[in-house]
Amino acid sequence: MATKRKVILLILDSVGVGAMPDAHEFQDTGANTLANTAAFCRGLYLPVLQKMGLGNITEVAGVPPVLSPTASWGRLQEASSAKDTVTGHWELAGHISRNPFAIFEEGFPPEIMEPFTARSGHSWIVNRAYSGTDVLNDFGAEHMESGALIVYTSADSVFQIAAHEEVVPLEELYRVCRVAREVLDDHHMARVIARPFVGEPGNFQRTYNRKDFCMEPPGPTVLDLVTKAGLPVYGVGKIEDIFAVRGVTSNVHTEGNDDGMMQTLAIHRSMEPGLLFVNLVDFDMLFGHRRNPAGYGKALEEADAAIGELLGQMGPDDVLIITADHGCDPTHAGHTDHTREYIPVLLYGPGLPPARGLGTSSTFGDVGATIADLLGVPYALAGRSLLGD
Repeated sequence: MATKRKVILLILDSVGVGAMPDAHEFQDTGANTLANTAAFCRGLYLPVLQKMGLGNITEVAGVPPVLSPTASWGRLQEASSAKDTVTGHWELAGHISRNPFAIFEEGFPPEIMEPFTARSGHSWIVNRAYSGTDVLNDFGAEHMESGALIVYTSADSVFQIAAHEEVVPLEELYRVCRVAREVLDDHHMARVIARPFVGEPGNFQRTYNRKDFCMEPPGPTVLDLVTKAGLPVYGVGKIEDIFAVRGVTSNVHTEGNDDGMMQTLAIHRSMEPGLLFVNLVDFDMLFGHRRNPAGYGKALEEADAAIGELLGQMGPDDVLIITADHGCDPTHAGHTDHTREYIPVLLYGPGLPPARGLGTSSTFGDVGATIADLLGVPYALAGRSLLGD
């Protein structure tokens, strides 16, 4: 497949831009991750994203709209009835999830926990919905004394296993997660997440040795189509985890947003034409779920500067697509989970037609269709190319 294009898909994890019409069904009325964060911070300084047209998508304090954005701008509505990471990424790649993942907010039943216990060889504690930081404060000491795994969940389809790295070595924790993944496939659970942590009671800290074990997408994605066409797909962050490695030719795991952007810049400089798929997770993991809008705003400003550096090294045929996968409004009360929101989309390339307003698309799948269009790959999945005709 002859192409000169390097297409970069940059996911600002959880940077939503306003509640979707059905947000009330998810207890997310009034959510707007970007706008509410900016308002809390009394304005954000995002000169690069402002110039691209971010303030043209939704009202952002400190980031007013511009008359002639450098990127095409718009927002995407999720067609899948969910607000989780896996569903969002799969739909961005062209797969709409018609069968929602299972959720067990009251805890996992015996038909899951009994085979998990028998096959993993470990006992466990908790087994209910819990904040990831609170569960360590409340049960970390007991875990260190007993060695029992901390198993918990949330309003998302996740089976999370927390363990101290000095109590359960990382490779053993990953093995246990693979056991859980096998048990949970029959129950249509989206993710098993290894949540290693370090420290002492009263000062526990989760580490970047987290690893996600996801179901394999039940249908093809644009990643499959790109690799089938003979083009590489480079993952940065948790991309290969989310797609169960399928359609990803190489991947680097990262330790936060700064490392993620550093890896992105390095890969972009040396990559062959194809797709570079990046997830910056700190917005969600460190600030959204922990309801820390000040930290969220600071992270956005830091990412803005790094995006400016990326734009500076792009060639004439390169294209950058900036978007998100769901919301996680750090000002939203009532729960600490994701929020059901529209996501932004910014489409930039020196060789693209003049920038224009894209309006509101009916599926995240428009991103997958656009990637296929840019790389000259046949596409018959969800969505329509944002390049239009």
